[in-house]
Amino acid sequence: MTNVRFAAIGDSFTEGVGDERPDGTPRGWADLTAQGWAAELGEPIEYANLAIRGRLAWPVVDEQLERALALKPTHLSFNGGGNDMLRPGTKIERIVDAFVKVVLRCRQEGVTPVLLAGADPSDGLPLSRVIRRRGDELTAAATARLRTDDDIVWAINWTDERLRDPSFWAPDRLHMNFRGHHRVAARVLDSLGMHPDASWWDHPDSAEAHLGTREYYRAHVAPWVKRRVTGRSSGDGREPKHPDWVAVGA
Repeated sequence: MTNVRFAAIGDSFTEGVGDERPDGTPRGWADLTAQGWAAELGEPIEYANLAIRGRLAWPVVDEQLERALALKPTHLSFNGGGNDMLRPGTKIERIVDAFVKVVLRCRQEGVTPVLLAGADPSDGLPLSRVIRRRGDELTAAATARLRTDDDIVWAINWTDERLRDPSFWAPDRLHMNFRGHHRVAARVLDSLGMHPDASWWDHPDSAEAHLGTREYYRAHVAPWVKRRVTGRSSGDGREPKHPDWVAVGA
């Protein structure tokens, strides 16, 4: 039996949206981390992913945290707040409270928390200055409150200027493509003291076509606005892709 049980909770970033397999199912950094982890150890690990796209930080905690802890993981990753920052009136400290709750519950259960800051998509989005300012504030606030906790594994992607390059992002400009997810996975593995495949840090460019401004607004911004107006989420009706343990690296 493996000694590593890695559970991931979060939103589309952790679900893997933007890095889809040929059949359309999302892969993403958490799947890649599990793969790289098993390769490093030379044995399978157990992996669960309860993330659902579109979730705000506290719904992630309320809906996913206890369900993940019930699986008795050794490590639990959390990222949240990206969707909160796209909404007016976001309270940064309230998002940070979600990070604190995850760390507290992990400590109570003897689980190692792995906290991530998502990459910065603001260069390609409307209201880029507002989004970057909120992301800067969230990253600073979370690290200020929790950075002194030695039992936390940190993987800070927000300040990685290389990840701001459009070649790391999917056509919707909000989610990373396979290049971006590989780079994040490399950072997580590095933070865990492992040695990711060197190519993951800067995977060859996919030469993925990006839409012009008009086409981009029609294909991606307008549907997002419609969901906000109607109170819907891209994650409505979705179930986690790995709600229970799957063996990786077997």
